Amino acid sequence: MAEAHIRQLLSVDAENLCAMGQDWPFVGTEALSAGLVTRRTLRSRHEMVYRNVYLPKGQSPTPVTRAVAAWLWSGRNATVAGLSAAALHGSRWIDPRLPAELNRAEACSGSIVIHREQLCDDEIGVVRGIPVTTPARTAFDLGRRKGLNTAVIRLDALANATRLNPVDIEAVADRHRGSRGIVQLRQVLDLMDGGAESPQETRTRLLLVRAGLPKPQTQIVIGDRFGIPFARLDMGYQECKVGVEFDGAQHWTDPAQRTADIDRSAELSTLGWRIVRVSSDLLRYRPAVVVARTCAALRAAGCSWLGECGIDARFLRGNVA
Repeated sequence: MAEAHIRQLLSVDAENLCAMGQDWPFVGTEALSAGLVTRRTLRSRHEMVYRNVYLPKGQSPTPVTRAVAAWLWSGRNATVAGLSAAALHGSRWIDPRLPAELNRAEACSGSIVIHREQLCDDEIGVVRGIPVTTPARTAFDLGRRKGLNTAVIRLDALANATRLNPVDIEAVADRHRGSRGIVQLRQVLDLMDGGAESPQETRTRLLLVRAGLPKPQTQIVIGDRFGIPFARLDMGYQECKVGVEFDGAQHWTDPAQRTADIDRSAELSTLGWRIVRVSSDLLRYRPAVVVARTCAALRAAGCSWLGECGIDARFLRGNVA
């Protein structure tokens, strides 16, 4: 079953790992045997991440290098899972301080999180020669972890990196009925959207949905009067020409970006678009303002379905912290 499948995937040798780049984790004893380092350079130029696994001295582990290092520590006898799997699949916004995660039978008393989940053969893939849970299985695992908003943020990021479809996750969930956290996972699947390009965009979308508005479209491409695309909105309601955009710090600190934003806003206004701008402070401290402004823009646009949404009155009164 899965164990035999894993063994078939273990084809990465020490020299290939070291050849991936000077900043790649490697097994100390293997590198010594291959003549790639000396005992002196191993001690003086490298630091041990896990037992017998090294990185260049002074290099902080990233989620990806930490995942690879943990897999090497296991003797190449594990499947990378959880957030470590998400990192190998290209997910961003993962805290590099979080521990690596592996799926294997043997326990670990160190700084690596070990899962002992039953994996089917088609729930294991290969990334850079390393066994890793597939995007769908990874999403199934992450979406069941406590914390609805965090789970949606993580699945948004994974879907953005892999173009993962919720249907694929549902197929895994159907196979593992009764698993812990499955009720939350179903909620996450209804809320996730791979169009989100940052956690703040996800939080903004979730705020609007929680307030009672329909789930907005994401990454809306707008063409100018000649049909040439010139803008891509974070999210919005295209039929009403109302966009909602999260402005990160670069929109205020980069003069060139700020000038481009001004020109872009003018063109959008000419085409009849109303844009609601959101900042991190608004999202954190005054979320009701974001909802109220979005509703006002929809109302001004004559959006016919707004009155049927059942907007949570707390948001309109500004009573939401």
